[in-house]
This record gives sequence, C-alpha cells and structure tokens, in this order.
Amino acid sequence: MTTYTVVAENPESTVVSAYKSPYKREKSYQSEAELEQAFIEQLKTQAYDYLAIKSEEELIANLRTQLETLNNYRFSDAEWDQFFKSRIANPNSDIEEKTAIIQEDHIQLLSRDDGSTKNIRLIDKDNIHNNRLQVINQYTVTPLHDGEGPGVRSNRYDVTVLVNGLPLVHIELKRRGVDIQEAFNQINRYDRESFWAGCGLFQYVQVFVISNGTYTKYYSNTTRKTHIKESSGVQNLKGKRTSNSFEFTSWWADAANRPIPDLMDFARTFFAKHTILNLLTRYCVFTSDRLLLAMRPYQIVATERIIGKINIAYNYKTHGKTDAGGYIWHTTGSGKTLTSFKTAQIAAKLP
Repeated sequence: MTTYTVVAENPESTVVSAYKSPYKREKSYQSEAELEQAFIEQLKTQAYDYLAIKSEEELIANLRTQLETLNNYRFSDAEWDQFFKSRIANPNSDIEEKTAIIQEDHIQLLSRDDGSTKNIRLIDKDNIHNNRLQVINQYTVTPLHDGEGPGVRSNRYDVTVLVNGLPLVHIELKRRGVDIQEAFNQINRYDRESFWAGCGLFQYVQVFVISNGTYTKYYSNTTRKTHIKESSGVQNLKGKRTSNSFEFTSWWADAANRPIPDLMDFARTFFAKHTILNLLTRYCVFTSDRLLLAMRPYQIVATERIIGKINIAYNYKTHGKTDAGGYIWHTTGSGKTLTSFKTAQIAAKLP
C-alpha cells in the first residue's frame, strides 16, 4: 500500500502549529496605558497602520477612503451619502442586521449618479490580504446631549481594529492583576451607553478581546448581547445559562491546544493578519437564531486538517480509498457540530 506523508504545510494555517514566546514576562508594575501602548506597537510591527482617529467624522472619512481603495472606485459625494446612510449606517439596523451584512451580505449595491449600479465590497473574502488593517485607540463617543436619556454618557474606548475602515474587532484592557471580567462588564456598559451612538458603526464589531495583560480571551458580539439579556433576568425556558455567557469566552491556543494567554503573545498569533481575517471571514458562523459563533482554535485546526486531507486525496487520486480517510477526536461538549458544519461548508466550495 502506497502511503503519502505531508512534507510541507501551508505557512498561513490560521492557528500557529507550535508557539514559544519570545517575550520575557512583565513582572514589574505596568499601567493600563503602558499595556495599551505596548500592544499597539506590536500590532504596528504586523502591518497594522496606526491612526489617531478620535471622532466619528474622522472615522467616516477614513471608511470612505478605505472602501474606495478596496473597490478601486471613487464615490461622488452624493453617491457616498446615499450609500453610507442606506447601506452602512441605516438607523433601522441593529447588531444582528449589521452582523448579517458582514457575515452574509458583505457585497452591497451602490446606486451611481448615472443610474447604473455597482457592487461594493465591504470586505474581500476571496483574497483576504486585499483587506487593510488599521488600529485606533482612545476613540471618544460623546452623545449629543451628554447625561440626558436612559444610561447615556460619554465613553472612551481602549483599542479598536478597523478592517477597511469598519470597526470589526474591539479590545478592552485592564492593568495586570485586575480580573478580566471587569473588561467584559465594561464592554457591556458601552453597549448600553454608546455603541449605538451617532451612526452606530461600533455595532459592526464582530469579535471582542478582553485582557489584563496576563490573561486574554475573545468572544463574539452575540456573546455580549446574550450576556446582557441573562444579566437582566431574561433566561431561556429551562433556566439554563446559554453558551454565550462570560463562562464561554474563549482562550486562544496553538495547534497542540496549548493556551496563549499573555497579551503580547496573543497579539503575535491571534492578531496575525491572516489569522484575524480568516477568523472574521471564514471561521465565524452566523446561525439561524441570529447568533454569531466564533470558532475556537482547536475547531479551526480540525477543520483545516480535514480540508487539507481532502485536497491531498484529490491531488493524489486516493479519494474513496482508505488512505484518504482520517478522524478527528473530540470530547463531549467540544463543538463537534460546529466543526462538522464549517468543514462541510468549506469542502462544498472546493474547486
């Protein structure tokens, strides 16, 4: 029986195969501001462009520029005004609708001045490296009537990653030694008080990251939304906590499932350009219940290895034979259904 061994693997596997930290652990006191600056400096070494954006006007102007670059098209002022207000910042769209745009309807239709139409990509899912990553910090939201209305107040966000100008990943930091659940709770407060403010662009955030430097976790936008419902007493019929509560926020890890909790190591791996873009465009599932599920690292590894096995079987004409088979070992409650679904979805689109 002829056997085939893999002599090389794709260097852009979403999850790093084995990770050894090059950093010395910070043992002295480090303020939140120092932690934030170190994190941003690391992202800048990974092809993120830093922008000193502090207002919604600057955020919108940058969004227009990034979409023009991505689509190789220059909007007229009238076209941009109509497209932005109807397609991007529609006041009738909430978090679920905006998540659906990113996950399912990322190509929007522009009505041009001459009466024709044009497809405008908000994110390029076919070639992820066409997307541009930018990082901003200390973005301030000040409602028009500060202090008026239910729970309305000014907020200043720690760090946000823009993908083609849209805020798709938000990072909330606490100094070392502070429980990271405080960062989780702070993001919940932002939701009540300001994510919806203005044009509501921060409702496009798909993934949140919380860290105190020592421990770092990530979760999807509907994890936050469901947690808010649970905290306010809105429970499911059986009174059980859903898999979208704080307890189900996820650690990042390498392919051997060794956790990568330190913020700087997390930045080098999770925020590698191909990794974060793959997670956003390929390894999130928006369910029929309108919940966004961000896959865990071991699920992504399993999916990519199955797809790799399928490709090898096809290339070597071994499909349908024992050599083409394999198995993925999972434990109860580890997410087999999501892994199987995503694998089948990707396999169905193979050429």
